[in-house]
This record gives sequence, C-alpha cells and structure tokens, in this order.
Amino acid sequence: MKNYIKIFSALLITGTALVSCTKDFESINKDPNRIDQISPGTLLNPIIYETSNFNMLRSDDITFNLMQVALPYPSASGGLHRYDVSENIGGSTWNTYYRWLTNVKEMYQASVKAGDPNYQAIALTLNAWIYGNLTDCFGDVPMTEASRGDEGLLKPKFNTQKEVYTKVLADLDSANKLFNTSKTMIYGTDILYGNNVTKWKKFCNSLHMRLLLRVSKKTEMNAMAQLRTIIDNPTIYPVFSANSEAAVLTLTGITPLAGTWGRPVDFTSYRAVGKFFLDSLNAFNDPRRARFATQARNAAGSANIGYQGIPSGYTGSENQFNYIPSNVNVAMVTAPHINPILPYSEVELIRAEVELFYNNTTAAQTAYEKGVKASVEQWGAVMPADYFTNPNTAFNNTLSRIHIQKYYALMFVDFQSWFEYRRTGYPVMPVAAGMMNNQKIPSRFYYPISIRNSNTENYHAALESNGPDNINTKVWWAQ
Repeated sequence: MKNYIKIFSALLITGTALVSCTKDFESINKDPNRIDQISPGTLLNPIIYETSNFNMLRSDDITFNLMQVALPYPSASGGLHRYDVSENIGGSTWNTYYRWLTNVKEMYQASVKAGDPNYQAIALTLNAWIYGNLTDCFGDVPMTEASRGDEGLLKPKFNTQKEVYTKVLADLDSANKLFNTSKTMIYGTDILYGNNVTKWKKFCNSLHMRLLLRVSKKTEMNAMAQLRTIIDNPTIYPVFSANSEAAVLTLTGITPLAGTWGRPVDFTSYRAVGKFFLDSLNAFNDPRRARFATQARNAAGSANIGYQGIPSGYTGSENQFNYIPSNVNVAMVTAPHINPILPYSEVELIRAEVELFYNNTTAAQTAYEKGVKASVEQWGAVMPADYFTNPNTAFNNTLSRIHIQKYYALMFVDFQSWFEYRRTGYPVMPVAAGMMNNQKIPSRFYYPISIRNSNTENYHAALESNGPDNINTKVWWAQ
C-alpha cells in the first residue's frame, strides 16, 4: 500500500544452501498482523474521515476568510480576509487531495478485482468529490497521469478543467448505474452511512447535481438539461430528500471518530465574526445565529448587546470599535459535532435554481423553502413558523435570494460558498478600503511552488491553457 498501508511481500535469499534448508520459510514466517492484500473497504473510512476533516479545516482557514464569515481579530492590516494571498496558499490542498486520490484509486482497483459494484461506485463518487474540489481550486490539474508514481510517471501532464469535469460527470453517471441496493456491503462498516447503499447512491446523484450546476454556464456541457433529467426522474436518479440522508459525518469525539479540533478553544482564539455574515442573519431574525455565533458585549464586557460582527477590511486599530464583537461559537466544533460534506439543504437550493431557470416559480419557491428549513434544522435550531413572512426571507424569484441562503447552508462545507460566489457573483460581498487585490475576491489558488519547481514543463504547458498563474485568472467554468 503506497500511502496508508505498507505491503511487504519480498524475501531476501542469499544462496542455494539457504534455499534448500528454508523452502517453507515464506509460509512459516508470514506476519499474521500485516495485511498482504487490501479489500475494497480497507481505505473507505480513512478516505472519508481524513478528507472531510481536512475540508472542514480548510473551510475555517480559507473560506471563512475569503467569504467574510469570520476574521482574525485584532487585525489592523493584511490577512487573507483582506485578500492578501500567500503564494503557497494551495500547497496543503494540492498535496492532501492527491494523497487521498491515490488511495481512492487503489480502493477502486480492489473493488474491480473483487467484482463488487457498490464499492466501485463509491470509489467513483469519492474520486469525483475530491477532483471536483481540486480543479475548482486551481483550474487545470493532472488527472489522467496522476497517482502513477508506481509506474515511474513522476511528472504528470495537466488535464484541462473541461476534461476533468467531463470525466468525473461521466463517472458519476456510471456509478449511479453500478449501485446495487440489493447487495450488501461486506467489507466493514463505513462511518458515513453504515453500509446503506441507497444513501450512497443518493450521495452520488446529489454530488452529480452540484457539479453539473457548477458548469452550467458552459453551454457545451448541457448541464441544465441533465439537471432537469435528474430532478424529473427520482426513481432512476434518487437524491437526498431529508437531512437524515445527507452526506454529513457525525464525529463523536471518540477514536476513530475524534473531533476535527483537538482543542476547540483554538477555533475561537483571536477572531470575530464578520459583520456581513451577521447582518443578514439579523435581518432574517434567523435561529441559526445562536448556533453560529456568540453575542457581542458592550465595551466594558458587562452586558450582551446582540449579534454584532466586525466590518470587513477595516483600517486602523480595533480601538475604533466601542463593543466586543461576536465570536464564532465553540459548540460548532466541540465533539460530538457534525462535519458537513454535502448537506440536503444544498440539494434543495440547487433544485430551486434549476426550477427558476425553467421559470417554474412555484416549484422554485417550494425547493427554496425546503432548503432553508433543512439548513436551520441541520444545525439543531427550530424553524420559526413565520420565517418566510419576513420580506428579507420570502422567496422573490431571484437568484440572489437563493444564494444568500445557500451561503449559510454551505457553512463548513469545504470551499463551496467561495466556488459558488465565483460562479454567480452572489452573495454580493462588501468592499472596503483596507482590502487588497483591488478589493476583489481571488478566483483561484496559485499552483504550489513545489509543482512549479518539480514539474516545470507540464506546469508551463498548463498555463498556456489555463491562463496566467495568478489569483485573478478565472477558471474555465467561470469564464
């Protein structure tokens, strides 16, 4: 096993005399504690746990800053929340995703060898999940020649983002057909769905919806028509229909499901919630406020004064604020806690956008309201009966209304709200004098420095296709 489990299978034999007296050496001396052959399920739980944990941490470190959810505080200048982007910002994302993509590949190969269609389908789903995030962070990335170091292929060529999307969308369609809900998953119990094949199939098709919507501006992908087909054929393409089916990992805090934060207090240290993030929740009178944030306090710290964040990109010191701002709520990351991968609310809000595209306003409103309710309840809050009578929350047949709610529904879901902003321009983000990069949210990560140095020729070839290696170069689906 290249990355997670090492397989030792070679014997040292140093002479004919030794051979003659140890002909049964291999069978006698096998280590019963070592695995000499992986099953299709050997890597499933490590892939789910490690990748989703990494994604939740990236959401906190990257997405929270770029999308003004939470800001370092005090912070008089600089910082990612002001679009001050380091050159190697994407290094850990690149390395982590490729490490686990290698394991997904081995899982798929083992499932093919075992002739197990469900594990094949799950591997294709996981592969599409990780590659979708990877290409949306960088643009063109190695795929066809990636994870082939065992073949001596150490400098893989880059695939265009269109090629990556074409492949993963086809794989998800194939996976949907491979799933056999009458066949039991026999290689251990998976930590996400407890071997419920129907839920895995719904995850596959829900992810298919996410990725199709991402490329919906590219007419050659025919994405909206494919989304229409999925929505109109739930028997063939079942998707999430309740929070209980969503791809949301529950971390108990007990190994092997230890919480994402070893010390939850680190989540709250030296930071404040963004004013932009809280202002809309205040306008909504939204029950998620108390789940996401603490209340601000007066300057003396003696009284709560409601939910008040810090303005994005502020200039000057924190002394200008006559209050102690709201902080992120440590309860969100204190085990047991949830780790959202693809929530049910996202599926309903995708459906709302598709129905709006087809001018089915009643269906769009129904999906919108279901999506908001699902998000509220996912976080353990109670949906107010009068929530949609508020003019700030009532469906108004606009994409902006759908996407302000999607912004909150995607809380902690890796980079998704950043990706969706780049696709749609929603929600409309604040602009402030203290922001850098011409006050524009970055469009991608730089390629890692290590890749520029170690795979230089293919890196430069990718730039011919992808465009300049800077944070403002739009990826293919955003052009």
